[in-house]
Amino acid sequence: MPAKSKNLKSLADLKQVQRSLAEQRERDAAEAAAQAAEQKKRLADQDLFSRAIGATQPLRQKAAVPLAPEPPAPIPVQQQLDEQRVMRESLSDEFDVSTLLDTDDAMSFRRPGINTDVTRKLRAGEWSIQREIDLHGMRSDEARDALGAFIREAYKQGLRCVRVVHGKGLGSPGKQPVLKAKVQRWLIQKNETLAFVQAKPAEGGAGALVVLLAPSRR
Repeated sequence: MPAKSKNLKSLADLKQVQRSLAEQRERDAAEAAAQAAEQKKRLADQDLFSRAIGATQPLRQKAAVPLAPEPPAPIPVQQQLDEQRVMRESLSDEFDVSTLLDTDDAMSFRRPGINTDVTRKLRAGEWSIQREIDLHGMRSDEARDALGAFIREAYKQGLRCVRVVHGKGLGSPGKQPVLKAKVQRWLIQKNETLAFVQAKPAEGGAGALVVLLAPSRR
């Protein structure tokens, strides 16, 4: 190609580049102008809003009162003491049971309205003993409280037949079965007691009673 043609082509390319640069500068300038106008409009709107609502102050925080955790439920100590006192008062050592006991070959008791067949079945072991308490060796007041609590809890749990071991009284002064007589009195005074009989020899004999409790209403 002649040198003159090459020069003309280079000149044309240069002009093309210059036009492209000029167009890019125009686009950049237009974009910058648009951004500036948008920013100006935003500031104008904010200024207008500020003038419209006037001076402002930050909201004052309300004082928060910390709530103490809910205290645990109080232990009903007084109620427990009252129940123990009532139990002691309700089980009297002076209660006369002589007219209520069946004085046969083995002392027994059945509440009025309870058939004699009940005590017969108790003696025969037809009721399974579900729980027992051993009172012998305790002081009188300890035995009374322990027996009352035992009968009450057995009744709540729906137990029907329990054994109460009171001992034969051989270690008592005069070898008189003092606790045995008191246990009979206490049991008769408990509404939960329907009947009781002296235990069979293999189950304690004269040193224990087999007690039939009323059905629980739970």
